[in-house]
Amino acid sequence: MATTLEQLIPIKPKAPDVWDVQRIRKDFPVLGQMVHGKPLVYLDNAASSQVPQMVIERGSQYIKYEHSNIHRGVHYLSMKATNAYEGAREKVKRFINARDVRECIFVRGATEGINLVMHGYGRKFIGAGDEIIISALEHHANIVPWQMLCEEKNARLRVIPMNDAGELLLDEYDALLNEKTKLVAIGHVSNALGTINPVKDMIERAHKYGVPVLIDGAQWAPHFPIDVQDLDCDFYAFSGHKMFAPTGSGVIYGKAALLEKMNPFQGGGDMIKSVTFEKTTYADLPNKFEAGTPAIASQIGLGAAIDYLNIIGREKAAAYEHELLVYATERLSAIEGVRIVGTAREKLGVLSFVIDDIHPHDIGTILDQEGIAVRAGHHCAQPVMKRLNVPATARASFAFYNTREEVDALAKTIEKVIEIFG
Repeated sequence: MATTLEQLIPIKPKAPDVWDVQRIRKDFPVLGQMVHGKPLVYLDNAASSQVPQMVIERGSQYIKYEHSNIHRGVHYLSMKATNAYEGAREKVKRFINARDVRECIFVRGATEGINLVMHGYGRKFIGAGDEIIISALEHHANIVPWQMLCEEKNARLRVIPMNDAGELLLDEYDALLNEKTKLVAIGHVSNALGTINPVKDMIERAHKYGVPVLIDGAQWAPHFPIDVQDLDCDFYAFSGHKMFAPTGSGVIYGKAALLEKMNPFQGGGDMIKSVTFEKTTYADLPNKFEAGTPAIASQIGLGAAIDYLNIIGREKAAAYEHELLVYATERLSAIEGVRIVGTAREKLGVLSFVIDDIHPHDIGTILDQEGIAVRAGHHCAQPVMKRLNVPATARASFAFYNTREEVDALAKTIEKVIEIFG
């Protein structure tokens, strides 16, 4: 059944001034290359976005002229690297509007951030008979750690159901919250469907029971501003590689009062004040959760990516992406045999679809031959696929450097796929 535009009413950012997408594209060297003799059309941004030249150069500068281990060194290079690394943390603080820079813990990505909370908070404060609430829309990274914890602690995992459009049923969420609930962990945006969850409202509902809330913001961070104080979330995780930064970068924000009570995720150097064979005293925040030598270049790159997003104007970028998603939905919905999967009223960035009697991997393979990169599979969200009764989907996901012409190329090649298999 074709999807109408009335079914897709995403968040509507402020209308842009003229968005010069061709100028923006020049910032991303990878976009100029040919794939199988065709211009690259990169529509896999929900998996990993591309990296602008400004970020590449900042990482290269560190490796060329600043490379050294951080913190304890007293020599010039160590102090320079430390300043750059901690400077990136200060940029993160402003980027998410944290109260204190100590609340911003560097991790390799959202997955590690969620696991840090599971080990540091969950293993200490969740016990037998307690309940953890997640949603039916979650990425495996926000399912598996809590399953592991529940198995270890004999706790219970509860799941907020969703409707056929891919929207969470908030009345069911209310019914799950009770005095046994010890944590809520939900995604800000579904990576598989693009559904925007009403997380601020969900946080307020959980806090009425005194329950802390973790938000997986990996899919939100590349598109819209984050204000952890306004959300009043207790934890917020996101990955650098989805927001135009290098792999191996990311952040878990946590309220200082909670982080102070938590156990360290890992033990080793730089997360201690003192060590004897009898006892170890842990370092203050944020070092307490950053054992060993971190991904220094990657986190400095994350800081540079934040600078880039601030320079180009996030509101204008988000408005352009919104228009692109609406246009892509219109184009694909008009193709006979194509079905959009995930028709929530509020969406961003993601267009998942299936074609009658054609496996998504075959769709992805033919698209690749035309230079078009999409994701095909279950998108690390197998429960979502099961709920919607599809084995997998093809997923096009957009960034502010994509164009209407690329959407047209996607639609044209989908028609070719249908012709080949017809």
